Amino acid sequence: MPEFSLSPFQALVAFAAAFTAGAINSVAGGGTLVSFPALVWLGVPSIVANATNTVAMWPGSMGSLWGYRKEMRGLNRRMLLLIVPSLMGGIIGAVLLRVTPPGVFDRLVPFLIFFATLLFVAQEPIQRKLKSSNPEAHESSTWLWGAMGFQFLVALYGGYFGAGIGILMLAALSIMGLTDIHQMNGLKNLFAACINGIAAIYFMFSGLVSWPYAVVMIAGSVLGGYLGAGAARRIGRTMVRRIVIGIGFAMTTALFLKTWL
Repeated sequence: MPEFSLSPFQALVAFAAAFTAGAINSVAGGGTLVSFPALVWLGVPSIVANATNTVAMWPGSMGSLWGYRKEMRGLNRRMLLLIVPSLMGGIIGAVLLRVTPPGVFDRLVPFLIFFATLLFVAQEPIQRKLKSSNPEAHESSTWLWGAMGFQFLVALYGGYFGAGIGILMLAALSIMGLTDIHQMNGLKNLFAACINGIAAIYFMFSGLVSWPYAVVMIAGSVLGGYLGAGAARRIGRTMVRRIVIGIGFAMTTALFLKTWL
C-alpha cells in the first residue's frame, strides 16, 4: 500500500487543491482537473494519484446526487438500467488502471487531461443545445441497448481516469430523448456516483490509495463543496470555467514536456 509522509506544505497544497475542486464541482464541474494534477505535482505516482483522487472526490459527488433528489422523482424507471453498465464499466476500468504499467500511464496522462479539458470546454455549448432541443423520447429496446453500450464505454473511461465523464453522459441522455436538464444532471450524478464509487472501493482494497493524502483531500473536498461554492459563485461561473480550462491546458503542456521530451 502506498504511504507518504506529508510535510505541512504537502498537506496544505493537497487540502487547497481538494477544497478548490470541491467548490468548482459544485458550480461548474471539472474539479478533477485541479485535484489530480496537484497530486502529480506533489510527487505522487500518477496511478496512485488517480486512485487517491477518485476516493477523495467521491463523497462530494454523493452530495451533488442528493441535491438533485427532487428532479429524480417521476423518472422513467428504465433509465435506472444504466446503473448496470455504470458499475460494470467502472470496475473494469479500475482493474485496467491497476494493471497498466506506471510508465505507460505516465505517458497517457497528458492526453487524458487534454481530452478531459476539451470535454470541459464543450460542456456549455452542449448544455445550451440540450436545453433548446425537444426530441421525442426514444422508447424502443434498440435505443436502450445502445445507450447501455455507450454508458459502459463511458464508465470504462471513468473507472480508468474519470475527468469529463459528465458531459459524455449528458450527451447520451439527450440522444435517449430526455429534455429536462436538471433531471439529466440528476441521472448523470447517479451514474457518476456508481462509476466512481465502485472504482474507489476497488482502489481501496487493492492498495492503490495513499491514505494520508486521501484523508486530507476528503476533508478539503467536502468543505470546499459546502463553503467554497460561495466564493466560486462570487467570481462567476465564467471565470471559474476559464480557470479550470487554463489549469487543464497548462498541466497538459507541462506533463507532456515532462514525459515525452
